[in-house]
Amino acid sequence: MATSSPSAGWAQLRQQARTLESQTENLFHTYSQFSSAPNIPPKPTEDERNTEAKITELLEKRDATISQLARLLDSETTLTSSALKQNNLSLLREKLSTHRRDLTRLRGSLQQARDRANLLTNVRSDIDEYRANNPEAAEAEYMLNERNRIDNSHSMADSVLSQAYAVNDNLLLQRETLASISRRITSAASKIPGINTVINRISARKRRDGIIMGCFIAFCFLLFFWFS
Repeated sequence: MATSSPSAGWAQLRQQARTLESQTENLFHTYSQFSSAPNIPPKPTEDERNTEAKITELLEKRDATISQLARLLDSETTLTSSALKQNNLSLLREKLSTHRRDLTRLRGSLQQARDRANLLTNVRSDIDEYRANNPEAAEAEYMLNERNRIDNSHSMADSVLSQAYAVNDNLLLQRETLASISRRITSAASKIPGINTVINRISARKRRDGIIMGCFIAFCFLLFFWFS
């Protein structure tokens, strides 16, 4: 009966180790989603237990496969080939150690998430029970919440009124500024000799030009109607 060579056995076992490694990473992705569930149950679900068990089983298989690779490497006689295989074996061992630490970390994260969920559930249950047994306290809490909402509404109204007053003050300031500019212009015009006379003459000339233009237009209309 033909037997496989050590090199073929090494390649087969290394491929098996990598396949198990890939399967472990896929299960880690599924296992990590249990801790991020919106409503985590107080106890592990069947899916969670099965996933954790599969990860543990894969880690044990990988450990056994790596041990077989180590025994094959010990029987190697070629130094160059042994050095390369030793490097591959170290990488497989390092990845296995990392996944074992990840499993421990994810277990802790799941337990912490479950403890927080249970704590919140217990607190809500205690509050509901206290309200059910103490209707006066529940009514007082309701009135207190209503008062807080009214206070918030008053604060919002005060904020709006403050903004309105600020805008009003800004408009008054602009009005005073424009009035001051107008007074300065009037004062400057009164101080320049003959400026009012010149302004009056310009205004009179504009009115005269307007009258002349109006008469000319009227004359043109009369001529148009006369000869048409």
